[in-house]
Amino acid sequence: MNLHEYQAKELLASYGVPIQRGVLVEKIENIESAFAELQEKTGTDWCVVKAQIHAGGRGKGGGVKLCKSLDDLKTNAGNILGMMLKTPQTPGGMDGSGKLVRKILITEDVYLPDENGEMNLSEFYYSILMDRERKCNVIVYSTEGGMDIEKVAEETPHLVHKEYIHAHLGLQGYQTRKIAHNLGLSGAAFKAMTKFVASTYSAFIGADASLIEINPCLKTSDNKIIAADSKASIDDNSLFRHPDLAALRDVHEEDPTEVEAKEHGLSFVKLDGNVGCMVNGAGLAMSTMDIIKLCGGDPANFLDVGGTADAARVEAAFRIILRDENVKAILINIFGGIVRCDRVAKGVVDAYKNIGNIPVPIIVRLQGTNAEIAKELIDASGLDVHSAVTLQDAADKVTELVG
Repeated sequence: MNLHEYQAKELLASYGVPIQRGVLVEKIENIESAFAELQEKTGTDWCVVKAQIHAGGRGKGGGVKLCKSLDDLKTNAGNILGMMLKTPQTPGGMDGSGKLVRKILITEDVYLPDENGEMNLSEFYYSILMDRERKCNVIVYSTEGGMDIEKVAEETPHLVHKEYIHAHLGLQGYQTRKIAHNLGLSGAAFKAMTKFVASTYSAFIGADASLIEINPCLKTSDNKIIAADSKASIDDNSLFRHPDLAALRDVHEEDPTEVEAKEHGLSFVKLDGNVGCMVNGAGLAMSTMDIIKLCGGDPANFLDVGGTADAARVEAAFRIILRDENVKAILINIFGGIVRCDRVAKGVVDAYKNIGNIPVPIIVRLQGTNAEIAKELIDASGLDVHSAVTLQDAADKVTELVG
């Protein structure tokens, strides 16, 4: 589950991480009160308005603006709130439809000179995530903050550092100091960065996050280290432990099909292919997608109907798959262990009748508990369904029908 910038910053602040202060605004009529609240905290008229959507590169699409007065803020906030913001990370990129901006964050301007009037600032890239190959968490950081880290990694990989955290020992003091040293810090900024690293890692572990990314992580002119921007992703499987974080979910920012699938108890992820997949069990679903790919096809989705699939859930899965106009065939691959094959078969028949004409071929492979009964149900239904015995047969049939 992804968080908005303002939510990620609130999470970090709860663990003692210094952040760029701000006020959330959802209605344009609340701009003046938000400005007054922020002005009271900072003592300055300068502020930044930021669009709150689940996508990076907001500044490139006009979603981040510096404001030097209340009038500036009213103008920029009015332009951003309600706009369809296009960034390199929104659907379709800069040429796509963009995302509707429903919320904006009015933040303090932290790019200020020191007491001598000098701009002694540094921007860093900083993130924490899991390294699945090494089976541990890793802190990725660079002196080249505020930029596309992918480009930095490609063109100047020596500027991207990684610090691997032992799964049992956790983050060690020498590692926080090593990070501060590699970022070229000294004195007060060095000490501030070691505390910053320790606090952000505590937030990562405490929230069961799969990603915390801060870009830029800013060294201010007075040698403070703050999160000037932030994104966070929380492991969905841990949300039962964090009802406060689960309540932060913004379904407007998620694929509506995936939201509907969750409501029906389905695990669904949309992909770019043309073969719809309906499978029970995540491992079998991955194997099904792999063999479709190996046979020259292209999966249109990952869809796990679960171990207790009934007719209603199967019908819901059908409707969700068929909503994708790119789907040219549907492969149903069920292993009857906990779920009985005849129950799934009945679901397929009922769904076919309830939905009406299904315009794409359906290939069904049912193996396991009551598989013979399931085949009899489908054969007796009169439906235009292609049966397969092995997974290879099913994948070959898909390739033949889709071409």
